[in-house]
Amino acid sequence: MTTYFTKDHEWIAVDGPIGTVGITNYAQEQLGDITFVELPGEGTSVGKGDSVSVVDSVKAASDVYTPVSGEVREVNSALTDEPELVNTRPESDGWLFKVLLSDASELDGLMDEAGYKAYVDSL
Repeated sequence: MTTYFTKDHEWIAVDGPIGTVGITNYAQEQLGDITFVELPGEGTSVGKGDSVSVVDSVKAASDVYTPVSGEVREVNSALTDEPELVNTRPESDGWLFKVLLSDASELDGLMDEAGYKAYVDSL
């Protein structure tokens, strides 16, 4: 499994044709306590860069953009009752949705972990 990152602070862990998407630890720290997560509908077609989810916190609401095009195959329904999973485990159990990639070459424009760390350090 390979994980990629966006400049909007999303991550995508790719395993074959499926990518699991969430927000990074940096993003959840900036947002503060997460109070609600609006998830996309399963079966929804998404385009790279589309706003497909919203994370509400005590500080603000923030759009989540899909790093790749494809079809939403699964959402993390645990976030309905436990949105705080995005705070406590943002890059594991706090994932938002899984997408079936329609164009794996879109991953080429994303950062690896070292590139993302350097990007965050420059902010």
